[in-house]
Amino acid sequence: MDTITCIRTRREIREYLDKPIARECIDAILEAGRLAPSSKNSQPWHFIVIRDKEMLRKISELTPTGKHIAKAPMAVAIVMEDAKLPEIDGARAGQNMVLAAWSLGIGSCWITNFYDDAVKDMLSVPQRMKLITVLPFGYPAEPKTTRRKIRKEIGEIVHYEKFGVSSKLRS
Repeated sequence: MDTITCIRTRREIREYLDKPIARECIDAILEAGRLAPSSKNSQPWHFIVIRDKEMLRKISELTPTGKHIAKAPMAVAIVMEDAKLPEIDGARAGQNMVLAAWSLGIGSCWITNFYDDAVKDMLSVPQRMKLITVLPFGYPAEPKTTRRKIRKEIGEIVHYEKFGVSSKLRS
């Protein structure tokens, strides 16, 4: 799948098939995260692969927005060490993983709003490190959709040279 198609078709997946993710797919997802750019090429991330169902269930109880983690066959916690911009660099790695997974037919859904200290304790992450997210991954249980993404028109969000100038780019 080419990059633009991947971006256009990717959607948040919260229901997963009860099917394990093959090791080569896990490796490809992690490699995509590893290859993400970072501030000054510092690569301040650590990725924790979680496949234990009981651990996934417990983590799902530590966020009001991620109950579906419990249903995923796998999740990856992204934690940052000594990062100047942890949220930015962590999000870059996470987005790479989500797009790589989608290209392999695997869905995910970005989760925020964790009880960070409790999740870090559960995963033996030192408290000095920053938890960015725990990304669930799995094969989508939802049928493929034909609905379009609802997004603002490009003219509403793009400005040329100065804010408020939204004329179309001319050749």
